[in-house]
Amino acid sequence: MDVLLVAAFPMVRAALTGLVEQHFAGARVQGVDTVADARAALDRGTPRLVLLDLRVEGGFELLQQIHRDYLLLPAVVISGSDDTEDALQALGAGALGYIPERTDLDTTVQALQLVLAGGTYVPPLKPLRDEPTPPPPSTGWEHLPLTPRQQAVLALLVQGLPNKLIARELGVSVETVKDHVAAVLRALGVSSRTQAVIAAQKWGK
Repeated sequence: MDVLLVAAFPMVRAALTGLVEQHFAGARVQGVDTVADARAALDRGTPRLVLLDLRVEGGFELLQQIHRDYLLLPAVVISGSDDTEDALQALGAGALGYIPERTDLDTTVQALQLVLAGGTYVPPLKPLRDEPTPPPPSTGWEHLPLTPRQQAVLALLVQGLPNKLIARELGVSVETVKDHVAAVLRALGVSSRTQAVIAAQKWGK
């Protein structure tokens, strides 16, 4: 498995390279410290995963380019910030995971495994400063026009699971899961799985 690691700081590159090579058998990590070198690496061949530190100059534009030009290439942002607005901006630009540097080792590995399996990792998010306080967790998702099965799909969606794993967990077909996911997106008033995870986390369960 080839991994492209884009990070400006040598200590960050060394730590992430060690983590990936230790926990993912056969992983080969190419570390670069500039967007130009990252683009050159992508031109030479598409990796299985991109780990991107947005503190690299032009990093956000690189994230947008990956989302635009490499649709099947998952990008995970490794960030020094755990600010909700930063996370939402990165996820909105196409990142399939957002991992603050303070995240513990086990959670980081699980997040990368989830993304590689086709899922999305969204860390626990704090309410935005100007955002109304969400309803208490006791209301859960009961206010949403969802069937019990659709609520079960939403619960697994919040965990970041891809459709195949949701289908396996619930014992239904992938096509049925796709229909349920579409209903969940409509009920939440969002247009993507990532937005659904964020919206559902804010409401609680």
